[in-house]
Amino acid sequence: MGEKGLSKFFEEYLQQQSIFKNKGILQQQHIPAEILHRDEQTQQLARMLAPSLKKEKPSNIFIYGKTGTGKTLVTKHIASHMQRVAEARNLPIKILYTNCKIRQVADTEYRLLVQLLKDLGKIVPSTGLPTAEIYNFFYQSLDETPLQVLLILDEIDELVGKTGNDVLYNLTRCNSFLKNTQVTIIGICNNVMFTELLDPRVRSSLSEEEIIFPHYHATQLQSILKSRAKEAFESTALESGVIEKCAAYAARDHGDARRALDLLRVAGELAERASSTQVLISHLDSAEEKLERDHILDAILSQPKQYHAVLYSICQLLQSKKQFVFTGEVYAKYQGVCSWVKLRPLTQRRVSDVLGELDMLGIINAPIISKGRYGRTRQIQVSLAGDVLTKVTAVLEESLALENPHAHS
Repeated sequence: MGEKGLSKFFEEYLQQQSIFKNKGILQQQHIPAEILHRDEQTQQLARMLAPSLKKEKPSNIFIYGKTGTGKTLVTKHIASHMQRVAEARNLPIKILYTNCKIRQVADTEYRLLVQLLKDLGKIVPSTGLPTAEIYNFFYQSLDETPLQVLLILDEIDELVGKTGNDVLYNLTRCNSFLKNTQVTIIGICNNVMFTELLDPRVRSSLSEEEIIFPHYHATQLQSILKSRAKEAFESTALESGVIEKCAAYAARDHGDARRALDLLRVAGELAERASSTQVLISHLDSAEEKLERDHILDAILSQPKQYHAVLYSICQLLQSKKQFVFTGEVYAKYQGVCSWVKLRPLTQRRVSDVLGELDMLGIINAPIISKGRYGRTRQIQVSLAGDVLTKVTAVLEESLALENPHAHS
């Protein structure tokens, strides 16, 4: 497309009538005025956190549920209402929110503290200070005036995966160093079994109260989609059946509302690119394929190299047309991969934990089965279509810098 052709294209694009009224309504960061099908969890969490408005410290809280079940949405919704009441009545409450999955924010203990201090209005060097010194500065900053601090750690399992138990242990002990301020930790996590992996001293002080968010079923997803679509799209923009099929896709994926909204938004974008005046079922099908591929690749690429080595080992073993493999076979292969790529191998128990996390991400299917007197093991299959598996294997080979992968198969 030449220079004139490009200008013409953009001019025509500006003239094109959009099928979106407000695309932001379908974005993850949008917090609707009313959160559907989460009244019970909203009331539960609000009651738990309300004492902070009376200058009383609430218990630490753990919030569990699969991705897209409304955990973050409800927590932010309650936090914003509490902040509003606190400001109107001049109550000493400070809410700190951190998404531990974001790189450069919580991938080390030091970076997390830098981010929390930044949220408190303090600037410290992004590297260089001893950890003990930055903790002391953090405590001093918290204690400058009497405060009730609600520290929300979203994707808290990511934080522990990157930094270990120590950071959570130190944060749960915060209050013993503070005279004026009290800190309550609200951990949000996708993995219900997460606390089982924690050090017992952290577990007992951290998960004092728990809230479980169940997955949405198809009819609930439909009402969520209808509510958002009404604000997001022009009135005639959706073909009949699009909402229902979109909800059915998401219900199949553990009732993930976030995925349902992404799916509807991407389908709308694909319709616009095709200059269609409506989002059709065919656009939704194309969006599902695109998101499935992107979601899997993003999920894999965001994992550490050790996870790549484990997953690559599984892919290699399953190339021999086996239906499934067991933990022991994967571990033996993984040790070989580590030797080729100069990685220090994890213990077999830790690799079993990694398999559990890959299962949770939907990349593999790895239920624990009993082998009688031989103990328990994971029976592992890859939950990916053939073309996606080929692409994943190529991505893993690139990540692990395997120059001649076939020599190691």
